[in-house]
Amino acid sequence: MVNNAYDQYMKSSIMTAPPEELVLMLYNGAMKFLKRAIIHLEDNNLEGCHKAVVRAQDIVIEFMSKVDTDYEVGKNLYDLYEYMYRRLVEANVKKDKEIIEEVYGMFSELKETWEEAIKIVRKNKK
Repeated sequence: MVNNAYDQYMKSSIMTAPPEELVLMLYNGAMKFLKRAIIHLEDNNLEGCHKAVVRAQDIVIEFMSKVDTDYEVGKNLYDLYEYMYRRLVEANVKKDKEIIEEVYGMFSELKETWEEAIKIVRKNKK
């Protein structure tokens, strides 16, 4: 019952979040899955690692499907996501912790940049 309430809360949070917050949720989700992948890898749980990396790959695909490539910045971001996706595929095949950590770092930087952008936009709206 508690789990169902939590699931309902999460669904409600996602459905009511502004678009900029959804991007942060996706970055956080990808980072969470990559942390799990590393833990599973360290525990020699290869199936758990695989599943966690695939979840992060799914998030990258979602970003790739939404980025506006009509502008140079969008094209560059798409290329970065494509690189991250390829690296995650490689990490999953090789079960390579260093590659997972590399992509985690990229997500971390993107998240920080996005957080700064949100702060600037909110400050300018005042």
